[in-house]
Amino acid sequence: MWPFNKTKTVEVEQKSTLSDPESWLLEMFGSTPTQAGVSVSPVTALRVPAVSSAIRVISEAAMTLTPQIKTINPDGTETIDTSHPALPLLTTEANDYTTAPQLMRDLVIDGLTLDQGGLAWINRVNGRPVEIIHYTRGSITVEYDTLTREPSYRLQGRPLAASDVIHLRSPFSRSPLSLAREAIGLAIVMERHAARLFGRGAKPSGALSFPKGMGEEAVKKMRAAWRSTHEGEDPGGRTAILYDGAEFTPFQLTSTDAQFLENRKFAITEIARAFRVPPSMLFDMDRMTWSNTELLGKEFLTYTLEPWLVALEGALRQSLFEPEERPFTRVHFDRDDLTRADLTTRATAINSLIASRVLNPNEGRAWLDLPPRDGGEVFANPNTGGNQPERTGGADDGL
Repeated sequence: MWPFNKTKTVEVEQKSTLSDPESWLLEMFGSTPTQAGVSVSPVTALRVPAVSSAIRVISEAAMTLTPQIKTINPDGTETIDTSHPALPLLTTEANDYTTAPQLMRDLVIDGLTLDQGGLAWINRVNGRPVEIIHYTRGSITVEYDTLTREPSYRLQGRPLAASDVIHLRSPFSRSPLSLAREAIGLAIVMERHAARLFGRGAKPSGALSFPKGMGEEAVKKMRAAWRSTHEGEDPGGRTAILYDGAEFTPFQLTSTDAQFLENRKFAITEIARAFRVPPSMLFDMDRMTWSNTELLGKEFLTYTLEPWLVALEGALRQSLFEPEERPFTRVHFDRDDLTRADLTTRATAINSLIASRVLNPNEGRAWLDLPPRDGGEVFANPNTGGNQPERTGGADDGL
């Protein structure tokens, strides 16, 4: 469905911009080469396993979280709104051919790979959001006012109302992939060199010398015989036969050759640094220990995923809700699935909170996705005298 068929049409004034759409189009198609001599586009960059793994681990973690719409009450408390018309677009289907998790994943992927960020259009009927469409990259363009940085949007040249566009922006107005183009280009070059080195024998293993001298035709025949015997897909283990006093001198690995694997590992670390992903999540296990595994997982949630979730929540709130709704309504991604510990640790923590009367048994059961039980609303310490109701006041009371 096209946006110009909507019941409401808003003309967006054309303003001067800081960005030239042609520049990000060139970058998208990889027309700007890096110092390593290769062009890096989102398509070519994804062929580097470290890049695709970093993008997947962030975007797929975001798509696994359940979005909620919460209403902020006058007293500051929040309640989950299950009747808001935008909720099905966030939890089930964004449109007839895109599920809600796919939409969240694709918006984050665009934010990680495109300078303009992730863009999607909300189709409204009589003010009610009925679908969210994530158009092909480049279909929706964004321009910014030179003074206020106010964005204006167009779909194939037709203006869109800013309130109908979900816009997930990247930091610095540049995507992590774009900022790391040189590091990714270096990884691509080393990947290609490794493929040539091991796949086609690009590096000679040694040299043949002929002390007696040989004619040009004899050299050609000797070279052809040697290649047919010792080069190709599987030359290992074959016996070398030398003719007419020929000698074979093997080449020794230089220090640069010996450090090639180390350089490749450093390229992975650079890419992990660019996307702010722990190297262990790119399957670089060199510095992994039993003691720091859980800590690295928490760092991923806190410093990598959380900023993208907060930005996505803000983008959804700004576009899905009417201006009068925004002060009292927000989108929230439930992080419990990522922070959830193993069953033994969770059971110990829940039991401790119930014993200190921070939670009642039914609240603890809800954490385990269990239904409430009769009498479970009582705040009591089951370890000291059974179901004694919570007292109010007194120095000996728990939390």
